[in-house]
Amino acid sequence: MSLSVIKDRIAKAAIKAGRQPDDIKLIAVSKVQPPDRVVHVLEQGHRCFGENKVQEADGKWPEFGKSYSDLDLHLIGPLQSNKARAAMGLFDAIHTLDRPKLATAIARLAQETGICPDLFIQVNTGEEDQKSGVLPADADAFIATARNLDLPVKGLMCIPPVDEEPSLHFALLAKIAARNGLPGLSMGMSDDFERAIALGATHVRVGSAIFGARVPPA
Repeated sequence: MSLSVIKDRIAKAAIKAGRQPDDIKLIAVSKVQPPDRVVHVLEQGHRCFGENKVQEADGKWPEFGKSYSDLDLHLIGPLQSNKARAAMGLFDAIHTLDRPKLATAIARLAQETGICPDLFIQVNTGEEDQKSGVLPADADAFIATARNLDLPVKGLMCIPPVDEEPSLHFALLAKIAARNGLPGLSMGMSDDFERAIALGATHVRVGSAIFGARVPPA
């Protein structure tokens, strides 16, 4: 599949849902992808990318930034509190705010530096032990905690369980966001982004459908 095909599918899904295609941001998930594949997407004019790890992003995006302007980088993987400073210097948005310790660290750094990426709170909609994220029952309280720290919380993010219908989780995330007045919904990946758009996604995270299968480091 190609970038243009994915963008066309996003546009069609948005129109079908009575939405504007420009209201949905495509995050091209470039984690563990060879540089030539990333450059191919950059050369097509796309500038919004997602990475899972701070260290990997730091190893490639400053160099890409020398040749390509207006990069829009999103952290979509778990963030350790001790990597918060580095993440805040690299990314325009962090989608994985998920605990008070991390919120406090980001708030302290934001006060110190005067800048802060857009933040999305990760909700563990499937209540899976192996996944990060605030439990749905705790989401309202954590959103309030983050706001009390003056953090720029723009929305919520989820990764549905692989063996469950994702639309149920997208609907739950949208419900939590709506009652808390949050406009952003980071949900939907290569296999289900059209269903996410139908339920209000504002950010979809698509990797393999754009780049092909990931190439793990040797």
